Amino acid sequence: MLDQTQQALLMQTRRKLFGYACALCEDIGAAEDLYQDTMLRVMTARMMPEESTACRLWLFRIMRNLWIDRLRAEGRLPDFDDNAEVEELAQGQGDDQVVNALAVRQAFGKLSKAHREILALVDICGFSYAEAAEMLDVAPGTIMSRVSRARAALVVKMQDEKNVIALPLRRSARRLGERG
Repeated sequence: MLDQTQQALLMQTRRKLFGYACALCEDIGAAEDLYQDTMLRVMTARMMPEESTACRLWLFRIMRNLWIDRLRAEGRLPDFDDNAEVEELAQGQGDDQVVNALAVRQAFGKLSKAHREILALVDICGFSYAEAAEMLDVAPGTIMSRVSRARAALVVKMQDEKNVIALPLRRSARRLGERG
């Protein structure tokens, strides 16, 4: 059973964890299943890291490992389809926001699994390069080059779409391990 501190850590991380699941999975249903399986694994774990950053890394690593296990079991990489989300994006947003969100979503879905994963960790979930490096068991410099290549690939994918102009991605000031 989780104590209050551990429950608070889970509550702080839940939205980003679910966002990461959405980035990894081909649809919302699969993301919900992955998130639920991750929570089940966490709640049945014998020990949970006490320190906030270590706990966050542990949670995301559990999710990533479960996702990899599913891919291996299915014997395939997921296809990405955003048609089910068009109505959600259109509600309450201007046309430009909908077009931009769909363009980014489509381009993101066309990236390789490795590019989607690294952008999900760093740009969507907000992990620093050092944290992502620890999670993936690689050097921080490797993470930096992977993120750079993934962002460049995303820009290319966006420019390949008709009538879509890809703007340069803004850089985060806190990538090298600072927490904000």
